[in-house]
Amino acid sequence: MSKELAKGYEPHDVEKRWYAEWEAKGYFRAAATSDKKPFSIVIPPPNVTGALHMGHALNNTLQDILCRWKRMQGYNVLWMPGTDHAGIATQNVVERQLAAEKKDRHELGREAFIKRVWKWKAESGGQIIGQLKRLGASCDWERERFTMDEGLSKAVRTVFVKLYQDGLIYRDNRLINWCPRCHTALSDIEVEHEDKKGHLWHIRYPVAGEPGKYVVVATTRPETMLGDTAVAVHPEDERYQALVGKKVILPLVNREIPVIADDYVDREFGTGVVKITPAHDFNDFEVGQRHGLDKINVLDESGIINAEGRQYEGMDRFEARKRIVEELEAAGLLEKIEDHAMAVGGCYRCKTVVEPYLSLQWYVKVAPLAERALAAVKEGKTRILPKQWENTYYDWMENIRDWCISRQIWWGHRIPAWFCDHCGEVTVAMEAPATCCKCGSDELRQETDVLDTWFSSALWPFSTMGWPEKTAELATFYPTSCLVTGFDILFFWVARMMMMGLHFMDEVPFGDVYIHALVRDAHGQKMSKSKGNVIDPLTIIDQYGTDAFRFTLAAFAAQGRDIKLAEERIAGYRNFCNKVWNAARFTLMNLEGFDPDTLKLTELPLSEGDRWVLHRLNETARETGKALTEYRFNEAAMGLYQFTWSEFCDWYLELSKKDLYGDDPLRKKTAQYVLWYTLEHLLRLLHPFMPFITEEIWQALPGTKGATIMLAPYPEPAPERSHPEAAANMERVMAVISGIRNIRGEMEVPPSREISVILSCGTEESLRLMKHNEGAIVSLARVADLAMGQGIEKPEDASIQVAGDVQIFVPLKGLVDVEEEEKRLLKEIAKIEKEIDLFSKKLENPSFVERAPADVVAKEREKLAEVTDKKLVLEASLEKIRHLKG
Repeated sequence: MSKELAKGYEPHDVEKRWYAEWEAKGYFRAAATSDKKPFSIVIPPPNVTGALHMGHALNNTLQDILCRWKRMQGYNVLWMPGTDHAGIATQNVVERQLAAEKKDRHELGREAFIKRVWKWKAESGGQIIGQLKRLGASCDWERERFTMDEGLSKAVRTVFVKLYQDGLIYRDNRLINWCPRCHTALSDIEVEHEDKKGHLWHIRYPVAGEPGKYVVVATTRPETMLGDTAVAVHPEDERYQALVGKKVILPLVNREIPVIADDYVDREFGTGVVKITPAHDFNDFEVGQRHGLDKINVLDESGIINAEGRQYEGMDRFEARKRIVEELEAAGLLEKIEDHAMAVGGCYRCKTVVEPYLSLQWYVKVAPLAERALAAVKEGKTRILPKQWENTYYDWMENIRDWCISRQIWWGHRIPAWFCDHCGEVTVAMEAPATCCKCGSDELRQETDVLDTWFSSALWPFSTMGWPEKTAELATFYPTSCLVTGFDILFFWVARMMMMGLHFMDEVPFGDVYIHALVRDAHGQKMSKSKGNVIDPLTIIDQYGTDAFRFTLAAFAAQGRDIKLAEERIAGYRNFCNKVWNAARFTLMNLEGFDPDTLKLTELPLSEGDRWVLHRLNETARETGKALTEYRFNEAAMGLYQFTWSEFCDWYLELSKKDLYGDDPLRKKTAQYVLWYTLEHLLRLLHPFMPFITEEIWQALPGTKGATIMLAPYPEPAPERSHPEAAANMERVMAVISGIRNIRGEMEVPPSREISVILSCGTEESLRLMKHNEGAIVSLARVADLAMGQGIEKPEDASIQVAGDVQIFVPLKGLVDVEEEEKRLLKEIAKIEKEIDLFSKKLENPSFVERAPADVVAKEREKLAEVTDKKLVLEASLEKIRHLKG
């Protein structure tokens, strides 16, 4: 027996009820061992401090579509969830709490502070997990991991020790990104660049021993000149060849420094002479290495000038900049100041301007690891899609630098290295050593630095499955099937997972990497709090329901193209949800007392309309499967939308009414079966995209079925549904019906008014087809009198449309009040001409075109094109009416 569906679809109760049911019944659970084929995905672990944003929503919707689809295809699906401990981000959250209590972490001490962070995590961390559940994410939550849980901590320590033993981890004094507020090294991804208006100061450096002669050097950071150890020119720059090998005097400090020649210098920038500050600029550091220059660090950890800065010692870096510029000017050594736009790097957490800083840090020697990771993609062991990202990956991997893995914070995996105060030896071990491995002293201190968050994330595909133990999960699910991620972490995360996976598992971590685009606002702008254009996924879910939101994201997820998200688009897909709901209500209302278990599709007398809808269902199943296999989520979603709305709802539901309400019991039973069968299959096709509404409707359908749509088979193309000839015939009939409807629309004949129609068929076969489907034409086009034949002359007063080899004539005498229609059309045309004039004047005005934002101008052009097209349609209708007057 079928159940009745409520009049309107109310998503919130339905979503809550079904998610709880799915979770309680263990439908998301993967089996550690199974006869089924495995399919596995690891979630890109969101920060434990995070809240669901649009990027998460898109990323996890796409993963869930794949997991639900594969589960329905009979795979043993593991979607591994978890969160990242997010070193600096989490430490900052807890430090802000302490600041509100007028305390700081140093007062608490390291141990008490870390306890406090764990307490925060237990109480407030991981809210994003609940938010992912609201999105419908079918992760195996019983296996949820955290990058600092016991098992993952053991994996991290094992990897560190092994890489150290292999000679792939070392310490060195090098330049790193440094946050003077957080007092830690930062990875490149943790530095956010912002375009700012800066200055280019042109400073005169006197040539030593040549009074009155100087070179002009341009810099954006005058305070770093205190640490200059050379000035450089291009070796082929004729202007300065005589200077190479000489010395110049560093202004204000009066230290002599050499003039060197290096290919790094851009002859076109400034004067073609650049200052070299190896301790405060990444490029200068490399130049310094090549020329054996000293590295003079003039800043302390807080961005304050240190003793190397002589008379400026104790000043803040920006205060010192101001003083240095004033003193250069007073000494006549400042040639000029120019405005200069530049990208300034800020700490992603506290926004403080980041300094390139010379510091003793731990590094991974990545070249040997990168070689294998590069080869794996080139050999096709891992595919990166869309393919264009492969080149970006190659570029990064071929130009890779050693990876700085130490961070000067407290929250994270503490580096398992101990320094001997007696002999200076470093001991790296799994457990805290009692004595020094070299001299036996017990005077040991553990390294205070923690590991970069990306270090633990790099192990995620295998550490989450129990490595370094040999687990059943690893045997079943590693390597994982695919990874779905954003392009911004292709290098920071994906490349490092590739390196670690190959080194420790001897296999790539995933077969496919699918890179999705960004979700932007309706105007294509990046969403940001400062712009006030952020759309909150949870607000959208509350307003429109999860299914409408998910379907919108999938429908716009075209490969390599950013999503422009406007609320009206989500509202449009909520209408789609309502359309599916209403189609299901119509079907269920007409299945009273119907039992599909007593019937077989192959034994029913199918009409041409039945065969057409079954054929289209078959083709939709084929196209959806192909699109999902190729990660073309938008094509899969749009194909399903088109079939549901334009074919099943707009055509088949209407076609079925004649049989459902007619007197032939066998035709009625057949129409009921095809309606039920098509809807049931359609719900299964839609389920990965719209899990909640499909489960709710599917459960209400009659017939024997499993416990949940989640585990029902995903429809594949089937020979019994393939009717290409019948489908082509039906489409010819539908083209005729559409032609009649077009004439009605053009002539504004109300739907309630029945009309006379003449069909002149080009062939005997067409005539036979139209006669066979006469009932459908009469009912769907609201025809009172239908005449058909071959070679019929067009009546004088008729409007005409052509559908294939069939000419459609609709006599208009008496159907349209010609005088009134002419007046109406003239009035409409006059109104449209005023609009055309208005838009044209606006666009002819140079001050509007030049000053208005580009998207506003483009919108006005669109409006002009729209009204111009409308005028052409109205003029064509006026001509037809005047012809009737003729």
